[in-house]
Amino acid sequence: MSAPIGGRLARWPRPLQWFILILGAGVVGQVLDWLKVPAGAFLGPMFVAIFLGVNGIAIRLPRIAFGCAQGAVGLLVAHSMTMAVLLSLLQQWWLMLGVTVFTVLLSAIVGIGMIRIGGLDGSTAAWGTTPGAAAAMVAMAEDDGADSRVVATMQYVRVVCVVAAGALVSHWLGAHSTGGPTTAPPLAWNATLLVELLFNLLIIVVGLVAGRRISAGALLVPLFIGSALQVTGLLRVGLPLPLMELAYGVLGAYVGLRFDRQTVQYVAKRLPLMIGGALVLILLCAGFAWIVARWLHVDFLSLYLATSPGGLDAMAIIAVDTQSDVGLVLAMQTIRLFGVVLTGAYLARLVIRLTRPAVT
Repeated sequence: MSAPIGGRLARWPRPLQWFILILGAGVVGQVLDWLKVPAGAFLGPMFVAIFLGVNGIAIRLPRIAFGCAQGAVGLLVAHSMTMAVLLSLLQQWWLMLGVTVFTVLLSAIVGIGMIRIGGLDGSTAAWGTTPGAAAAMVAMAEDDGADSRVVATMQYVRVVCVVAAGALVSHWLGAHSTGGPTTAPPLAWNATLLVELLFNLLIIVVGLVAGRRISAGALLVPLFIGSALQVTGLLRVGLPLPLMELAYGVLGAYVGLRFDRQTVQYVAKRLPLMIGGALVLILLCAGFAWIVARWLHVDFLSLYLATSPGGLDAMAIIAVDTQSDVGLVLAMQTIRLFGVVLTGAYLARLVIRLTRPAVT
């Protein structure tokens, strides 16, 4: 009988191990993106890294690479904060705040249920059920000492369920596509764009330095600085698509390489519970959206997309394609995104504290 692949991989030269990881992550990530799988640039590298990690690969990504990827995610969140979003927030702040708080409470209830009924670890379930900002929650869970491997699985199982449910609900309600997807014009590099890129990278460096003293500072500092610069128009915040895909790939590979056989067995046994928890949260948010839509005489599809627990980009795309209220969807998803990022650590610890008596 041949030796297990894990033994062979561990003995292979380090450069060859890096080559296999980079090539596999790039190919699988691009295939998932081509198939329109949500967060394919994150999931592909994570799947490849999990396979290699389980089979004994010896390399690990440095912590500074993980911090840079966190900063890129912070800039991505900051990029969504525009003056139009702020104006929409001001006009309907009470509705958005109420919906955001209720959605977060629903996620906490589902998390508590998964701990008490499903036997999940309290910290992992608390971070894994947080609604939205999946990549950010994985990064913050890592900083908080939770098992980021299982948190990532729970978060992205929910992302896939949310996107699939959004497409099905749109079709069920008879919303038709307005046409093919639009594409951005080719990027023409010039001195201005290069300066903007350098400033964005500088913000990430500031986050790295602050991250040594502030919990999740590598993520939160770029988020705050970037949001302020984006809203005031002083800087166009964001990184080119190749760099963002690289950041997601680094996050995915960092998490994936931490998997071992024992962790994979743990996740596999609880995958039905994770899917069930995601579907329960989606149904609860949909029911709440239906009640609010009937009460305020608001378009149900727009409110459903706005209250869906995660997948801001995907929900915005569906809203545009179905001629829903894009401003409402983007504003409500954004305020929840910020709310979840800012309160994630507190909510996770609250869920852990509430379930501690039931955990032996």
